[in-house]
Formats: sequence, structure tokens, C-alpha cells
Amino acid sequence: MHRRIALLSAAALTGTLLAGALPAGAAQASGPDGGPGARGASPGEPAGVSGTAQKDRVASKTPAQAKTPSKGQPKPAQHAAADSASERRQVMTYWTEQRMESAKPLDAPDPKAAPSAAEPRQGMAWTAPPTRGTAGGGTSTQAANSPGAAWTKGGAVARTTGRIFFTTQGRNASCSGTAVTSANKSVVLTAGHCVKMNGTFHTNWVFVPGYDKGNRPFGTWPATRLLTTQQWNTREDINFDVAAAVVAPVDGKTLVDTVGGQGVAFNQPRRRQMYAFGYPAAAPYDGSKLVYCSGQTFDDVLASEDLGLTCNMTGGSSGGPWMLNFDESTGLGTQNSVNSFKYNFAPNWMFGPYFGSEAQAVYQAAQSTNAA
Repeated sequence: MHRRIALLSAAALTGTLLAGALPAGAAQASGPDGGPGARGASPGEPAGVSGTAQKDRVASKTPAQAKTPSKGQPKPAQHAAADSASERRQVMTYWTEQRMESAKPLDAPDPKAAPSAAEPRQGMAWTAPPTRGTAGGGTSTQAANSPGAAWTKGGAVARTTGRIFFTTQGRNASCSGTAVTSANKSVVLTAGHCVKMNGTFHTNWVFVPGYDKGNRPFGTWPATRLLTTQQWNTREDINFDVAAAVVAPVDGKTLVDTVGGQGVAFNQPRRRQMYAFGYPAAAPYDGSKLVYCSGQTFDDVLASEDLGLTCNMTGGSSGGPWMLNFDESTGLGTQNSVNSFKYNFAPNWMFGPYFGSEAQAVYQAAQSTNAA
């Protein structure tokens, strides 16, 4: 039986990657061309997958103009985190450098697909542009497609991507995430299992942008609210492994004002060129550096409606961003998925959820939340 590998890990991962059983009889549903469920490409042939002929439809709305889900759009599940000043102080005090470096991996539950192979709903394409922060830019050197290499070019991505630390079932663990442009300038996008697992939301949740070998150049940002899709919240459906956190201002400044924010896009065509970033912690990585993969995405034809990418990042990279239209000279792009899971028989393939209407609802609810 095939098994899936969840990518949740910790700073000092010493065991094997986390595995979950593939549900028997998972349907391989098809959908409209270019939409969720679209088929015609095998994960065994990612290099030969042709791009979609469908043109991008980019809405002109700014984040502030789209703060609430449209009528009929699913409402995400929400959970209060450190929503008082005293709780935030406790969380900040809790996360010493030693605790971050000694966080241990946890056993993930089986990533479950819905019995009916539920697909993310596809609505109108919607994009918000990236936001520049106060720090400098990167270089103009172009990198080749990569299955997994250290990101050394700096730029906005080195500030907006970071490690996520939290406590779950009495143990400390880590994921990856990214700051995105948003109306409240305080939203971090990540994977669903990076905010909730085994029916319980994580605690002591913080985001450390630009994490570098234990250094926290842009501070530690505690979450005031955690949000995920109803499908992940109720049944941990791998097709909807998407989440957001709203983080409190630090020293009177918001996250995006400090580090900038990547753009976001929903209901986009599939099988496009993307860059993926994260902080993998399992061998051959150790969680100390930002790593990237790049290449053309393909469709998972096995047990999910996810996007696939040739990428050898390991545990700890969960929740890291997948970006369209990524500019290596600035480090800015448009987030369109997150690192979610792998199959253990294919360690060089990464899979991430399609950003449909459910993911958009999570983002819109997060950016309309008061971060203070």
C-alpha cells in the first residue's frame, strides 16, 4: 500500500519522515481543463507536462477591497491564539533559542482525502500584488531549476519566509510559512497541519521570518488567531491542507511593514512554473537555512487533487510558499500553494494544495481580522 509522508517536522529531526496511510479506493476525479482535478499529466512525466492555454484573469481588487468571503463561499474555522498582551508575553518568553533548536518531530495523523475525493472549488481568479518591506533587495542572477538547494540570493523572499514554532500535544515542533500582502499587514500563510492536528489547535504559535542558523533578524511574531479550511478542521482532508495565522504587531510595527509581503493568487490555471521555499529539517537538511525548489508543476493522479513539483525538501518545510511569477532579482512573487505532503515511494516529489475558493476564504478572513 502506498503511504503519504506529511512534512511536519522540527529543528533537530533525527527520525524518519512522518507517514500516513493512503486511503483505499481514492477516486481520481477529473475537472474542467485547467481547473482543480484537471488531468492529462502523470507525476512520472513532470518535464513533459504542457502549460495550460487558459489565460490568467487577474482581478483589480486590492486586499482591502476583498476582506470578507463572497456569498456562498465557505467560512473557515478559526481559533483564538495568544489574543491578549499577557499571553503574547508568555509565548515570547517561552521560545528561547534552545527550545527552537531542540524542538522534536511529532507523529502526524494520516492525511485523509474525502471519501468522495472532494475537490477545491474553483471561482473567479483573484490576485493581490506583493508588498515591499523596509529592507533591501536581492541580486539579479538567474538560477536554474532546482530540486532543492540553499537560497543564497537574498531579496524579499529571505525576509518574508520563515520558520513557525509551536507546541502540540506537549511537544515542540516546527513548520514553515510566509508573510503575505494583506489588509491588516499581519497574515502568515502556511499548511493546515501547521496550525491544527489530531483534532487540536497548536499552542505557543510564533513566526520567525528570515530565520538563519538560530538568528531572528526580524524578531518573533506571536499569533493572535489561527484559521484553516473547514475540510481540514473537520476531517484533515489533504486537498484542503491550508491555513493562515494573524500575528500581533511587534514594537508597534506590523509584520508586512517590517519584512514586506508576497503576493497571493487563487483559482489560477494549473501546471505552471513555480518556486517553492521552506526550512526542511530532516537529513540532508538541518532547519538552519532557507531552501528552494523550482520547476513546472504537474497534477497528482494518485490520491489527491494537489499540485506536484520535483523537490527533495524534507520534514520541517511544511507550509512554505509556492510562488508564481517569482522574480529572483527582487525575491518577490505570488503565492499559489504551500508545501504539504510526499509519497514515501517518491521522495523527490512534493505536493501542495490547489488554492481554490476555500483557501481564498481563509486568506480573506485572516486579513480582515484585527491583529492587535
